[in-house]
Amino acid sequence: MSTNHPTSSASGPDAPDSAAAADAAAVVAPAAGAAAGAAPGAAADSPQSPTRIRRLLRGAVADLTPLRASADYRRIWFGQAVSSIGQQMTAVAVSVQVYALTGSTLATGAVGLCSLLPLLAFGLYGGAIADTVDRRKLGLTGAAGLAVVSALLATQALLDLRQVALLYLAVALQGGFYAISSPARSSMIPRLLPAEQLPAANALNTISMNLGMTMGPMLGGLLIGTYGGQAAYLVDTVAFTATLYAMWRLPAMRPERAGGAAGRASVLDGLRFLRAQPNLRTSFLADLAAMIFGLPRSLFPALAAAYYGGHAGTVGLLVAAPAVGALTGALFSGWISRVQRHGVAVLAAVTAWGLSIAAFGLTAGHLWLGLALLAVAGCADTVSMIFRNTMMQVAAPDEMRGRLQGVFMVVVVGGPRLGDFESGTVATLTTPTVSVISGGLACVAVIALLAARRPAFLRYDARHPTP
Repeated sequence: MSTNHPTSSASGPDAPDSAAAADAAAVVAPAAGAAAGAAPGAAADSPQSPTRIRRLLRGAVADLTPLRASADYRRIWFGQAVSSIGQQMTAVAVSVQVYALTGSTLATGAVGLCSLLPLLAFGLYGGAIADTVDRRKLGLTGAAGLAVVSALLATQALLDLRQVALLYLAVALQGGFYAISSPARSSMIPRLLPAEQLPAANALNTISMNLGMTMGPMLGGLLIGTYGGQAAYLVDTVAFTATLYAMWRLPAMRPERAGGAAGRASVLDGLRFLRAQPNLRTSFLADLAAMIFGLPRSLFPALAAAYYGGHAGTVGLLVAAPAVGALTGALFSGWISRVQRHGVAVLAAVTAWGLSIAAFGLTAGHLWLGLALLAVAGCADTVSMIFRNTMMQVAAPDEMRGRLQGVFMVVVVGGPRLGDFESGTVATLTTPTVSVISGGLACVAVIALLAARRPAFLRYDARHPTP
């Protein structure tokens, strides 16, 4: 890891001692006041005092130290937040345009397939490339490619070309550019921030991602309804200037030790490295357990129809609830940086996810209770993702970070698709309710098995990271 880390007075090694001193002073102050004849309850440090409340709130909400400490990280974060909103707007616009041209839900569903295949095909190679070249240039190239594709989408909409194949091609190109550049961007973060700030940075990254997932579709729908799909595409194109500027301002980001040529052998080296690292491998398996067994999103239409009134808007609420919980969890993630036992935190969070999903399966007829449980599951998933990403960034050597980020992306993209298949198959053989409950419990069972088989994962300490 690079030693050229920015420092911040808010996060230095003396910060805990300063906080302790402040608390000690707060304890001594009332005694001194009483000795001087101060009126009872007049001390400023009472549990209800504004100062204490502000201190508690600062400790609960997301830690903004990485944004203050590193201008480079601040620009990257802002660029990702803006471009994520734009990309979600484009995703809505493409789906609306394909359905308007074909009137087919199958053709609209194929949009996701066109994006998935390049993500899976190029995800691992993107990580291998990131370990052999200047990551700044790779991230810049990927952002520029995505901006060009958005401009092409805007052009075809303005010209009213009405070619579904062109839309499919554009979506596939987007998936390819994202798969190549995303590992590079993610593996830059440990070079910009010290290790103790990485949990907070990953929480902030989750905020930017979920802002895109919540605000992007809403803004996209508004723009499309008012000005047409070309407006969403144009806004997305302009939004990429923030990411391009952030990448342009970065220093050179070559790996600290070159990983050789980026090819099949390099990808296999990364997989062999992961196979030999039990802690990192366990973190991936925990995420797969959550996504394959505990993600019933393919059942939401059936559940909405059978148990929650059957309205299309109900499906939207079920889909949005985990994202709302994830965003809430990230916004109130100030405690994350104080946790050192990351392995325990990952397994506890995934267990909470599984239990919440299983409980959701028991809420037939109680929509708001079901939405609340899905939101709890989304919050737990955010906690798990923050710690898993931090473990990967800290415990893995710099020359392997790109490849591991590529594997991470493939897991994140492919796991939910396998979960759709698992939940749909079980629901066909039994009922949607049985599928949801059994999936959540199966997730908990896998986590218990991982804890029993990998006790070293439970002992993982961020102060002494081991892959």
